[in-house]
Parts: sequence; structure tokens; C-alpha cells
Amino acid sequence: MGVYKDDVFNLKVTIAKAYEQGLVSGWANVAKNADGSIPLDWQGDVIRPEVLEKAAVDFMLNYRTSGEMHSGGSKGVVVESIVMTKDKQAAMGIPEGIVPEGWFITVKIEDPEVFEKVKSGKYRMFSIQGRGKRVPIEP
Repeated sequence: MGVYKDDVFNLKVTIAKAYEQGLVSGWANVAKNADGSIPLDWQGDVIRPEVLEKAAVDFMLNYRTSGEMHSGGSKGVVVESIVMTKDKQAAMGIPEGIVPEGWFITVKIEDPEVFEKVKSGKYRMFSIQGRGKRVPIEP
């Protein structure tokens, strides 16, 4: 097994709520399910919670925009972001096993046509795109 560098990845996670103000909320990524199981993304990859938190902070500091289907210009901006680590959940008084360890976001969709696609159900998921270093998991 080798190490893969600079592989592009995409992750699709179901949108939890679309609000009339053009706000769309949901999990951008789940690193560990509430029951402790580890989900695979659409490419069969996993991300550790601490790596996800670092990537989310970098995204919020340097990017924050949201496109449409990985093409064209910005259609929205991430206005809320929290990576729900075990430490943050404990600080908020959330018992272990209730909430996944993951990145929850709200995007303000600035394009009315794109927001209509979310409301109609045509767009049902966030799809996070980025670059990462793939390392095979040893059994």
C-alpha cells in the first residue's frame, strides 16, 4: 500500500434544514457517528476528527464561499461553522453518543435559483471539495 498525495476528494452529506432567508444548514462532514462508528465518504475515505477540525478552521479563515456543483463562481458563503469535537460537546453539556463528531455549517445562498434547487430537493447535500493526503489505513 502506498501513500497518495494531493488527491482531490468530494464528500456529500445530507442538508438538514433550508430556511426562507436563503440559509441552508447541515453536516459538511461527519468524522465519527454518534454511536462511535466511522463513516466512509463517497470515495471510501475517512478523516480523523482532529484533522477535520484543522481543515475546517483553514476553510473558514481562507475561503468560506460555496459554489454550485463544483463549477462556476461563488453562490453563497458559510456564515456558521462548528466542528463538534468530544471536548466541545462536553463543554456544551451534550452527553456522549448523542451528536456525531463532525463539521456542521450554515450557508447563506446568495443565488435565488440555487436556493430554489435546495428547497425543491434537487440539491439535497453539501459536497465539500478539497485536497488532502491519502494514507492507507493499516488493519
